[in-house]
Amino acid sequence: MATATPEQRGARFGIRARLLTLLIPCILALLAFDSWNDLGALRTQVQAGYDQAMLDTGRALQRSVVAGPDGTLRLDSSAAQVLALFESGSAEHKHLHVDIAPLDRSAPAQLLMGDADLPPPGAGGGGADPQWYDSVYRGNEVRMLALRSELRDGQGRPWTVTVQAAEGTKPRAVAESAALRQALVRDARMVVLVVVLVALGVTWSLRPLRRLRREVRARRGQAPQPLTLAGVPREVAPLVDAINEQVASYRELLDAQSQFLADASHQLRTPLAIMLTQASVALREKEPAQMRTTLRAMVTQLERSRRLSEQLLSLAHASEVAPAAGSHPVADLNAIARDVVLQHLQLAHEKEQDLGWIDVRDPPGDERMPVDGEDDEEADAALEEEEAAASDEPPVATPPAVPVRASAPELHEVLANLVHNAIAHTPEGGHITVRVSIANGQAQAEVSDDGPGIAPERRDEVFGRFRQGGEGKGSRGSSTGLGLAIARAYARRNGGDIVLADAQGHGGKGLRAILQLPLAEGAPASVN
Repeated sequence: MATATPEQRGARFGIRARLLTLLIPCILALLAFDSWNDLGALRTQVQAGYDQAMLDTGRALQRSVVAGPDGTLRLDSSAAQVLALFESGSAEHKHLHVDIAPLDRSAPAQLLMGDADLPPPGAGGGGADPQWYDSVYRGNEVRMLALRSELRDGQGRPWTVTVQAAEGTKPRAVAESAALRQALVRDARMVVLVVVLVALGVTWSLRPLRRLRREVRARRGQAPQPLTLAGVPREVAPLVDAINEQVASYRELLDAQSQFLADASHQLRTPLAIMLTQASVALREKEPAQMRTTLRAMVTQLERSRRLSEQLLSLAHASEVAPAAGSHPVADLNAIARDVVLQHLQLAHEKEQDLGWIDVRDPPGDERMPVDGEDDEEADAALEEEEAAASDEPPVATPPAVPVRASAPELHEVLANLVHNAIAHTPEGGHITVRVSIANGQAQAEVSDDGPGIAPERRDEVFGRFRQGGEGKGSRGSSTGLGLAIARAYARRNGGDIVLADAQGHGGKGLRAILQLPLAEGAPASVN
């Protein structure tokens, strides 16, 4: 037999059981404390009631001791009535005792009424105050009262009058037990009522959740839809809101994936159809020269398809859920941008373009460093000398010039797409400048060109998938329309963004693509 896991046991321990487990012990403890207090108060009240009856009897007997015609002290006729009233009660083991003794102890005490062997009070009794004490008389527990007073006989001699009353404690115990049972029954009814109310309240409160469960189960196999909040308890509404937010996010992800698959299939269908046609033409060609021309065209189309496939894979990766903030090591945006520029030199040379680079560490006012033509060769030679010197010496760790906490390969992909986009859309003989800077607490990598540019009202839409910003030679019409979409997706995955602006210093023509990223902790907010 399988043993339930802690998670399964916790799932079975529902809200109703949790509330009862919390409330019942607390209620029982509170009721026990109240019952204990009530029992003490009840015992005091019962004791006071019975004691008051005994005290009234004792006072009445005190008043019944009077001086007779012969001057001696005796009980008058009211004593018999007092005795009758005292013994008429339901209590058992009732006893009275009245005696008198001369104040000077010159003669022994004289018994006027009752039992002479009642237990005497303890030392310290006397005066007008009643003395209460518990004792045992003839094998029974009794409650005792002793009253003492002074009285003069007919000859003026002082006498001490002692009145004792005894009553069995059983009636008091019976009264206390009955009251205790009644209190316990009342408390038990309260506990049962609380349990029933909690069970009914939880069942009533969870009814909307059961409705939500049925609603979710009924949607199995359907597109996720937000849950309705009708009738949901206020305390549960934030949970339903969070679920609806997750559903909306999941819907957006599904819609994006569906759109991605549709766009990818559409974009791949055309080159595949073209290559199939070209292969059919090549099979029919008899002249080797014509066949080679057709094969070269197929190679060109394959290269475009490969580029499209790579960009589709990059876009799919960039669209995945971003990692947790701060999980990446610190990367140097300045070094990444420089590497991207060096890797795109050959492509810029093929289009006879001037690809330049401005380092963040260059003093203000320095000219851009061209990396084309002869200057490119000098820069490459300097780079080779630096690499050779570095190979002979142990590597020295240098702090990053522009530290950002982001994925270095993804930032490389962002800048590579921006530079490639600029090269593709800048005419021959044009200028492209890559600049890295720190301003207003942000790291910026800027790629500017003097190409045809993009109209301000169309700059947002070019970030869409398979969206292009122009027509004709050198325009977005000659690309796949994925470069900017990939660049922005990777930038946002790393906590940044890309904005487009007019180029500066090219007569109002061209475009600036600016990658903005938050600086890593401890980096300067600006560079002079």
